[in-house]
Amino acid sequence: MLENPPVKINFKRGQAVWLRGSSAQSGKQHLRKLVLGIETSCDDTGAAVVDDAGNVLGEALHCQKEVHLQAGGIIPVVAQQLHRENIEQVVKEALGVSGVSVRELAAIATTVKPGLALSLEVGLQYSLTLVNKYQKPFIPIHHMEAHALTIRLTHHLEFPFLVLLLSGGHCILAVAQGVSDFLLLGQSIDIAPGDMLDKVARRLSLRKHPECHSMAGGKAIEHLAQTGNRQQHTFRLPLQQYRNCDFSFSGLQNLVNNAIIQKEKEEGIQEGEILSCVKDIAAAVQHAVAVHIIQRTYRAMLFCIKNSILSSRNATLVVSGGVASNQYIRKGLQTLADANDFAFLCPPPRLCTDNGVMIAWNGIERLRAGLGVLHSTDGIRYEPK
Repeated sequence: MLENPPVKINFKRGQAVWLRGSSAQSGKQHLRKLVLGIETSCDDTGAAVVDDAGNVLGEALHCQKEVHLQAGGIIPVVAQQLHRENIEQVVKEALGVSGVSVRELAAIATTVKPGLALSLEVGLQYSLTLVNKYQKPFIPIHHMEAHALTIRLTHHLEFPFLVLLLSGGHCILAVAQGVSDFLLLGQSIDIAPGDMLDKVARRLSLRKHPECHSMAGGKAIEHLAQTGNRQQHTFRLPLQQYRNCDFSFSGLQNLVNNAIIQKEKEEGIQEGEILSCVKDIAAAVQHAVAVHIIQRTYRAMLFCIKNSILSSRNATLVVSGGVASNQYIRKGLQTLADANDFAFLCPPPRLCTDNGVMIAWNGIERLRAGLGVLHSTDGIRYEPK
């Protein structure tokens, strides 16, 4: 429930109170534990202050999308420089909106893995400077654990639950059994779905398409697919012969590239020009990605029920990560969940992409459980892989 929605200029900021059965009364605020979360794993610089009642007191986010869109992809050294230029302002913004000083914090939580090494380094260095200056406990955060647990900030959800994480860098199916207790069921054996959709969009030169010039690759595919005919192209689905829950997207990308080359020959155009059937290709690609994800998730559901890992009476599927905001994929997963008597939950779209709120909340979860709260930062390192 947003009291003061984020302002979308250069920085996104705001004060939010999620409905968790308690109010943010200023008189009681000093009794609560407060965590500052800092996120710099890829191309977004995020910070937020969250309390142990699940109230988001303040947040700020600097998005680098426009810069990387011009370059056609994320350039790590550029991302690092932009993090360096913006991290202090983002943290000040989050603290300022929350009305909290660093001295009032119970701990500082920061993404240390996985991600781009140069980006992770900026967040970790800045955090350790604050930790050492103010003598605060430090909570290193696994980026994907934070995505998986965000749903517990926005909904009352007990462990265990099935979680599907879909993004530009990851594709993971796991059972969340506790704050730092995950049973891994499957993951991509090559590239992530978001990465594949971005590469197909680049190959189709969608930045030159009049409807898509300011859209990221995956968003452009989703937009064009709405008015395309997916039945004009059929792509063989990956891993059909493997009875597991893993994913693969690079082979599918190669099939799509071959189809694009064939169509360019038929239409007599060069790479870099827009195909007349671009919307149909977008629709077919999106459908193939969705069906592959749905098939592997269905297998995971069956496995969890058959082996009593989840109870058939109250099983829940949680879907998060940037690709989870794709409405076609999301609706397919919703239909799958409904057909198998699973509850279906997604964080709000702005918490599906990278942000400081999820890092702060993961810090609160770990603080409560007494897991991974460090009082000495000697030897702490970031881990890209």
